[in-house]
Amino acid sequence: MTGADRPVIVTGTGTDVGKTIATAALAVLGRSAGLDVGICKPVQTGLAPGEPGDAHEAARLSGVERVLEVRRLPDPLAPETAARVAGLSQTTCEELLGPIRDWLDSPGTGGDATGVPPRRLDLVEGAGGLLVRLGTDLTIVDLAAALDAPLVVVARAGLGTLSDTELTVRAIDAAGLRCAGVVVGSWPFDPDLAERCNLEDLPRLTGVPVLGRIPYGAGELPPDEFVRRAPDWFEADTVATLERSLPATVST
Repeated sequence: MTGADRPVIVTGTGTDVGKTIATAALAVLGRSAGLDVGICKPVQTGLAPGEPGDAHEAARLSGVERVLEVRRLPDPLAPETAARVAGLSQTTCEELLGPIRDWLDSPGTGGDATGVPPRRLDLVEGAGGLLVRLGTDLTIVDLAAALDAPLVVVARAGLGTLSDTELTVRAIDAAGLRCAGVVVGSWPFDPDLAERCNLEDLPRLTGVPVLGRIPYGAGELPPDEFVRRAPDWFEADTVATLERSLPATVST
């Protein structure tokens, strides 16, 4: 497989930092640059069958059509805990990798008259923070390693985010993985002193760029307005930064 077919994994410094909306915004950005974009949620918790999950919400906002959800667990808990409470088997890396690799290998949409397939951006949204257990002894780090995928970290804007974000990026580095950058998941309309300083300090302390800032309440926008605005929430070179983070080749 080529690097163009590799996913970018969207993780976070914790729960409710804005990963789903950041994933939707990154999807819009990729589509605006002419990329064929897909969205995947390996494990979804807290929803009944048939209810739209995070991947479907990100797709609704962004207009993406290639969507994959691999497994769903009923209780609103960390995936490992949700499986245990429901009396279900624990999710394994192999259980996730098969469907995800099939999805990555599937034909994309678009292309030109020459039949050359479009460049792709496949986004895989994790659950909670970086080390939340998807299954026993299985985290998003393990999934990223198996896919040789770079990660984008979604972080909070306010006081305390420097430590949370640096710890997350350090854990990614320690695992031998690549962090492409940080996205602030909910940027306030009137940022306070700590938030303004954090925007300056995050790149210095983590060693990776701040790729963008998602405005507070962006997920409440109508999809057409979301699509119109989202590219402006990112730095001009964000797509190039994501593409540079992808490996040239991946062994299968």
